[in-house]
Amino acid sequence: MAAFLLGAVLLIVQPQIVPSRPAINSKAEASSQSVQRELLKKTSQKNDFKENIHSNGSCRHLPQTIIIGVRKGGTRALLEMLSLHPDIAAAESEVHFFDWEDHYRNGLQWYVDQMPFSYPHQITVEKTPAYFTSPKVPERVYNMNQSMRLLLILRDPSERVLSDYTQVFYNHMQKHKPYPSIEQFLIKDGELNVDYKAINRSLYYIHMQNWLKYFPLDRIHIVDGDKLIKDPFPEIEKVERFLKLSPQINASNFYFNKTKGFYCLRDSGRERCLHESKGRAHPQVDSRLLEKLHEYFHEPNKKFFELVGRTFDWH
Repeated sequence: MAAFLLGAVLLIVQPQIVPSRPAINSKAEASSQSVQRELLKKTSQKNDFKENIHSNGSCRHLPQTIIIGVRKGGTRALLEMLSLHPDIAAAESEVHFFDWEDHYRNGLQWYVDQMPFSYPHQITVEKTPAYFTSPKVPERVYNMNQSMRLLLILRDPSERVLSDYTQVFYNHMQKHKPYPSIEQFLIKDGELNVDYKAINRSLYYIHMQNWLKYFPLDRIHIVDGDKLIKDPFPEIEKVERFLKLSPQINASNFYFNKTKGFYCLRDSGRERCLHESKGRAHPQVDSRLLEKLHEYFHEPNKKFFELVGRTFDWH
Protein backbone atom coordinates (compact mmCIF):
# COMPACT_ATOMS: atom_id res chain seq x y z
CA MET A 1 0.00 0.00 0.00
CA ALA A 2 2.83 2.38 0.92
CA ALA A 3 4.57 1.64 -2.37
CA PHE A 4 1.35 2.39 -4.26
CA LEU A 5 0.93 5.77 -2.48
CA LEU A 6 4.57 6.68 -3.15
CA GLY A 7 4.15 5.90 -6.83
CA ALA A 8 1.01 8.06 -7.04
CA VAL A 9 2.80 11.01 -5.40
CA LEU A 10 5.73 10.76 -7.81
CA LEU A 11 3.33 10.68 -10.75
CA ILE A 12 1.60 13.86 -9.57
CA VAL A 13 4.74 15.90 -8.88
CA GLN A 14 6.56 14.83 -12.06
CA PRO A 15 6.93 17.95 -14.30
CA GLN A 16 5.21 17.87 -17.69
CA ILE A 17 7.44 19.36 -20.35
CA VAL A 18 5.65 20.70 -23.41
CA PRO A 19 8.05 22.22 -25.97
CA SER A 20 6.93 25.37 -27.81
CA ARG A 21 8.23 23.86 -31.05
CA PRO A 22 9.49 20.42 -32.03
CA ALA A 23 12.77 19.76 -30.23
CA ILE A 24 15.68 18.92 -32.49
CA ASN A 25 16.65 15.67 -30.85
CA SER A 26 17.23 12.09 -31.90
CA LYS A 27 13.49 11.31 -32.05
CA ALA A 28 12.72 14.42 -34.12
CA GLU A 29 15.64 13.70 -36.43
CA ALA A 30 14.53 10.08 -36.81
CA SER A 31 10.99 11.20 -37.60
CA SER A 32 12.26 13.77 -40.11
CA GLN A 33 14.47 11.17 -41.79
CA SER A 34 11.55 8.72 -41.87
CA VAL A 35 9.31 11.25 -43.62
CA GLN A 36 12.04 12.08 -46.12
CA ARG A 37 12.62 8.38 -46.80
CA GLU A 38 8.92 7.90 -47.48
CA LEU A 39 8.96 10.83 -49.90
CA LEU A 40 12.13 9.58 -51.55
CA LYS A 41 10.59 6.14 -52.10
CA LYS A 42 8.13 7.80 -54.45
CA THR A 43 10.75 9.54 -56.56
CA SER A 44 11.58 6.77 -59.03
CA GLN A 45 11.38 3.05 -59.64
CA LYS A 46 14.96 2.61 -58.39
CA ASN A 47 14.25 4.76 -55.32
CA ASP A 48 17.11 6.96 -56.50
CA PHE A 49 17.31 10.63 -55.49
CA LYS A 50 19.07 12.42 -58.34
CA GLU A 51 20.12 16.05 -58.49
CA ASN A 52 19.98 16.28 -62.31
CA ILE A 53 23.58 17.30 -63.03
CA HIS A 54 24.05 19.40 -66.17
CA SER A 55 27.09 19.08 -68.45
CA ASN A 56 28.19 22.61 -67.46
CA GLY A 57 28.53 21.59 -63.81
CA SER A 58 25.25 23.05 -62.59
CA CYS A 59 22.53 20.86 -61.11
CA ARG A 60 19.04 20.90 -59.68
CA HIS A 61 18.66 20.42 -55.94
CA LEU A 62 16.28 21.17 -53.10
CA PRO A 63 15.86 24.88 -52.33
CA GLN A 64 17.76 26.38 -49.40
CA THR A 65 15.29 29.29 -49.20
CA ILE A 66 11.54 29.48 -49.73
CA ILE A 67 9.39 32.59 -50.08
CA ILE A 68 6.36 31.31 -48.15
CA GLY A 69 4.01 34.25 -48.71
CA VAL A 70 1.91 36.13 -48.30
CA ARG A 71 -0.52 36.11 -51.25
CA LYS A 72 -0.74 39.60 -52.81
CA GLY A 73 2.00 40.78 -50.48
CA GLY A 74 4.62 41.33 -53.19
CA THR A 75 6.16 37.86 -53.53
CA ARG A 76 6.77 38.20 -57.27
CA ALA A 77 8.42 41.59 -56.85
CA LEU A 78 10.61 40.20 -54.07
CA LEU A 79 11.68 37.21 -56.16
CA GLU A 80 12.46 39.37 -59.22
CA MET A 81 14.49 41.83 -57.14
CA LEU A 82 16.34 39.07 -55.33
CA SER A 83 17.15 37.45 -58.69
CA LEU A 84 19.33 40.46 -59.49
CA HIS A 85 21.92 38.83 -57.24
CA PRO A 86 24.29 36.51 -59.16
CA ASP A 87 24.26 33.98 -56.31
CA ILE A 88 20.50 33.42 -56.53
CA ALA A 89 18.85 30.79 -58.74
CA ALA A 90 15.06 31.15 -58.66
CA ALA A 91 12.32 28.78 -59.76
CA GLU A 92 10.26 30.60 -62.38
CA SER A 93 6.78 29.43 -61.42
CA GLU A 94 4.97 28.75 -58.16
CA VAL A 95 5.61 25.10 -57.36
CA HIS A 96 2.84 24.38 -54.79
CA PHE A 97 4.67 21.28 -53.61
CA PHE A 98 3.84 21.46 -49.92
CA ASP A 99 0.23 22.65 -50.17
CA TRP A 100 -1.16 20.65 -53.11
CA GLU A 101 -1.68 17.01 -52.16
CA ASP A 102 -1.25 15.65 -55.69
CA HIS A 103 2.12 17.42 -55.94
CA TYR A 104 3.27 16.39 -52.47
CA ARG A 105 2.50 12.75 -53.16
CA ASN A 106 4.95 12.88 -56.07
CA GLY A 107 7.85 13.04 -53.60
CA LEU A 108 11.03 15.06 -53.32
CA GLN A 109 12.43 13.98 -56.68
CA TRP A 110 9.48 15.67 -58.39
CA TYR A 111 10.14 18.76 -56.26
CA VAL A 112 13.80 18.82 -57.28
CA ASP A 113 12.79 18.49 -60.93
CA GLN A 114 10.88 21.79 -60.65
CA MET A 115 13.99 23.67 -59.49
CA PRO A 116 16.34 25.63 -61.75
CA PHE A 117 19.86 24.48 -62.55
CA SER A 118 22.30 26.22 -60.23
CA TYR A 119 25.99 26.25 -59.40
CA PRO A 120 27.44 25.20 -56.02
CA HIS A 121 27.87 28.82 -54.88
CA GLN A 122 24.25 29.71 -55.62
CA ILE A 123 21.17 29.59 -53.38
CA THR A 124 18.10 28.00 -54.92
CA VAL A 125 14.87 29.84 -54.12
CA GLU A 126 11.25 28.97 -54.80
CA LYS A 127 8.15 30.97 -53.94
CA THR A 128 4.59 29.84 -53.36
CA PRO A 129 2.51 32.48 -51.51
CA ALA A 130 -0.14 29.97 -50.42
CA TYR A 131 2.36 28.22 -48.16
CA PHE A 132 1.98 30.79 -45.37
CA THR A 133 -1.73 30.17 -44.81
CA SER A 134 -1.75 26.40 -45.46
CA PRO A 135 -1.90 24.52 -42.11
CA LYS A 136 0.08 21.44 -43.22
CA VAL A 137 2.97 23.28 -44.85
CA PRO A 138 5.15 24.31 -41.86
CA GLU A 139 5.55 20.73 -40.63
CA ARG A 140 6.20 19.45 -44.14
CA VAL A 141 8.93 22.02 -44.77
CA TYR A 142 10.40 21.26 -41.33
CA ASN A 143 10.49 17.52 -42.09
CA MET A 144 12.39 18.24 -45.30
CA ASN A 145 14.89 20.74 -43.89
CA GLN A 146 14.89 21.96 -40.28
CA SER A 147 17.44 24.69 -41.09
CA MET A 148 15.50 26.18 -44.01
CA ARG A 149 15.66 29.99 -44.33
CA LEU A 150 12.21 31.40 -44.96
CA LEU A 151 11.16 34.73 -46.47
CA LEU A 152 7.77 36.20 -45.64
CA ILE A 153 6.64 39.45 -47.25
CA LEU A 154 3.67 41.23 -45.69
CA ARG A 155 1.73 44.40 -46.38
CA ASP A 156 -1.11 46.29 -44.71
CA PRO A 157 -3.79 43.60 -44.16
CA SER A 158 -6.61 45.85 -45.42
CA GLU A 159 -4.71 46.63 -48.61
CA ARG A 160 -3.91 42.95 -49.05
CA VAL A 161 -7.64 42.12 -48.89
CA LEU A 162 -8.35 44.63 -51.67
CA SER A 163 -5.51 43.26 -53.79
CA ASP A 164 -6.75 39.73 -53.23
CA TYR A 165 -10.19 40.67 -54.54
CA THR A 166 -8.71 42.66 -57.45
CA GLN A 167 -6.70 39.69 -58.71
CA VAL A 168 -9.71 37.35 -58.71
CA PHE A 169 -11.89 40.06 -60.28
CA TYR A 170 -9.50 40.57 -63.21
CA ASN A 171 -9.10 36.82 -63.69
CA HIS A 172 -12.87 36.59 -64.17
CA MET A 173 -12.92 39.64 -66.45
CA GLN A 174 -10.30 38.09 -68.74
CA LYS A 175 -12.50 35.02 -69.10
CA HIS A 176 -15.55 37.24 -69.71
CA LYS A 177 -17.17 35.93 -66.54
CA PRO A 178 -19.20 38.18 -64.22
CA TYR A 179 -17.95 38.68 -60.68
CA PRO A 180 -19.70 40.26 -57.66
CA SER A 181 -18.63 43.63 -56.29
CA ILE A 182 -16.26 43.67 -53.36
CA GLU A 183 -19.05 44.95 -51.10
CA GLN A 184 -20.93 41.70 -51.65
CA PHE A 185 -17.98 39.83 -50.18
CA LEU A 186 -17.13 42.25 -47.38
CA ILE A 187 -20.67 42.76 -46.04
CA LYS A 188 -23.00 40.09 -44.67
CA ASP A 189 -26.25 40.95 -42.85
CA GLY A 190 -25.08 44.53 -42.50
CA GLU A 191 -21.80 43.58 -40.79
CA LEU A 192 -18.26 42.85 -41.92
CA ASN A 193 -18.12 39.34 -43.34
CA VAL A 194 -15.24 37.88 -41.33
CA ASP A 195 -15.71 34.52 -43.09
CA TYR A 196 -14.48 36.02 -46.37
CA LYS A 197 -11.33 34.06 -47.26
CA ALA A 198 -9.39 37.20 -48.21
CA ILE A 199 -9.90 38.52 -44.67
CA ASN A 200 -8.78 35.24 -43.10
CA ARG A 201 -5.57 35.32 -45.16
CA SER A 202 -4.76 38.70 -43.61
CA LEU A 203 -4.93 37.42 -40.02
CA TYR A 204 -1.17 37.12 -39.97
CA TYR A 205 -0.71 36.25 -36.30
CA ILE A 206 -2.81 33.07 -36.62
CA HIS A 207 -0.75 31.71 -39.49
CA MET A 208 2.54 32.91 -37.99
CA GLN A 209 1.84 30.95 -34.80
CA ASN A 210 1.70 27.79 -36.88
CA TRP A 211 5.10 28.49 -38.45
CA LEU A 212 6.70 29.32 -35.11
CA LYS A 213 5.80 25.85 -33.84
CA TYR A 214 8.45 24.51 -36.21
CA PHE A 215 10.87 27.33 -37.03
CA PRO A 216 12.43 29.87 -34.67
CA LEU A 217 11.89 33.52 -35.53
CA ASP A 218 15.52 33.97 -36.60
CA ARG A 219 14.83 31.54 -39.47
CA ILE A 220 11.97 33.66 -40.82
CA HIS A 221 12.81 37.06 -42.30
CA ILE A 222 9.81 39.36 -42.66
CA VAL A 223 9.99 41.78 -45.58
CA ASP A 224 7.91 44.95 -45.32
CA GLY A 225 5.93 44.81 -48.57
CA ASP A 226 4.71 48.40 -48.30
CA LYS A 227 8.28 49.68 -47.98
CA LEU A 228 9.47 47.40 -50.78
CA ILE A 229 7.04 49.18 -53.12
CA LYS A 230 8.02 52.69 -52.02
CA ASP A 231 11.78 52.19 -51.63
CA PRO A 232 12.95 48.69 -52.57
CA PHE A 233 16.71 48.89 -52.06
CA PRO A 234 16.84 49.03 -48.21
CA GLU A 235 14.50 46.03 -47.96
CA ILE A 236 16.57 44.00 -50.42
CA GLU A 237 19.73 44.85 -48.48
CA LYS A 238 18.16 43.27 -45.39
CA VAL A 239 17.30 40.13 -47.38
CA GLU A 240 20.90 39.88 -48.61
CA ARG A 241 22.14 39.98 -45.02
CA PHE A 242 19.59 37.40 -43.87
CA LEU A 243 20.64 34.99 -46.61
CA LYS A 244 24.33 35.73 -45.91
CA LEU A 245 24.86 36.91 -49.48
CA SER A 246 27.66 39.26 -50.45
CA PRO A 247 26.25 42.79 -51.10
CA GLN A 248 25.84 42.77 -54.87
CA ILE A 249 22.50 44.55 -55.42
CA ASN A 250 22.66 48.35 -55.22
CA ALA A 251 20.41 51.39 -55.58
CA SER A 252 21.21 51.77 -59.28
CA ASN A 253 19.41 48.46 -59.92
CA PHE A 254 16.10 50.23 -59.29
CA TYR A 255 14.45 53.13 -61.10
CA PHE A 256 11.02 54.66 -60.73
CA ASN A 257 8.79 54.31 -63.80
CA LYS A 258 6.44 57.32 -63.76
CA THR A 259 4.14 55.77 -66.36
CA LYS A 260 3.56 52.60 -64.37
CA GLY A 261 3.78 54.30 -60.99
CA PHE A 262 6.20 51.85 -59.37
CA TYR A 263 9.85 50.81 -59.36
CA CYS A 264 11.31 48.74 -62.17
CA LEU A 265 14.61 46.87 -62.41
CA ARG A 266 17.88 47.59 -64.19
CA ASP A 267 20.29 44.72 -64.65
CA SER A 268 23.51 45.01 -66.71
CA GLY A 269 22.00 47.86 -68.68
CA ARG A 270 18.77 45.98 -69.36
CA GLU A 271 15.60 47.48 -67.95
CA ARG A 272 12.48 45.51 -67.09
CA CYS A 273 9.28 46.00 -65.14
CA LEU A 274 6.98 43.56 -63.42
CA HIS A 275 4.09 42.08 -65.37
CA GLU A 276 1.22 44.45 -66.19
CA SER A 277 -0.99 42.48 -63.81
CA LYS A 278 1.05 43.94 -60.94
CA GLY A 279 0.09 47.29 -59.48
CA ARG A 280 -3.53 47.24 -60.66
CA ALA A 281 -5.83 49.87 -59.21
CA HIS A 282 -7.99 48.65 -56.35
CA PRO A 283 -11.77 49.00 -56.50
CA GLN A 284 -13.36 52.08 -54.95
CA VAL A 285 -14.64 51.16 -51.49
CA ASP A 286 -16.88 53.25 -49.27
CA SER A 287 -14.82 54.99 -46.57
CA ARG A 288 -17.08 53.65 -43.80
CA LEU A 289 -16.53 50.09 -45.01
CA LEU A 290 -12.79 50.66 -45.12
CA GLU A 291 -12.92 51.96 -41.57
CA LYS A 292 -14.70 48.76 -40.49
CA LEU A 293 -11.92 46.77 -42.13
CA HIS A 294 -9.23 48.80 -40.36
CA GLU A 295 -10.97 48.43 -37.00
CA TYR A 296 -11.34 44.68 -37.45
CA PHE A 297 -7.60 44.23 -38.07
CA HIS A 298 -6.49 46.47 -35.20
CA GLU A 299 -6.32 43.73 -32.53
CA PRO A 300 -4.99 40.96 -34.83
CA ASN A 301 -2.24 43.33 -36.00
CA LYS A 302 -1.35 44.16 -32.40
CA LYS A 303 -1.05 40.44 -31.61
CA PHE A 304 1.15 39.93 -34.65
CA PHE A 305 3.47 42.79 -33.64
CA GLU A 306 3.87 41.24 -30.18
CA LEU A 307 4.49 37.82 -31.70
CA VAL A 308 7.33 38.95 -34.00
CA GLY A 309 8.73 41.74 -31.84
CA ARG A 310 8.40 44.56 -34.39
CA THR A 311 5.76 46.92 -35.70
CA PHE A 312 4.63 47.91 -39.17
CA ASP A 313 3.03 51.10 -40.42
CA TRP A 314 -0.42 49.65 -40.97
CA HIS A 315 -3.78 51.27 -40.29
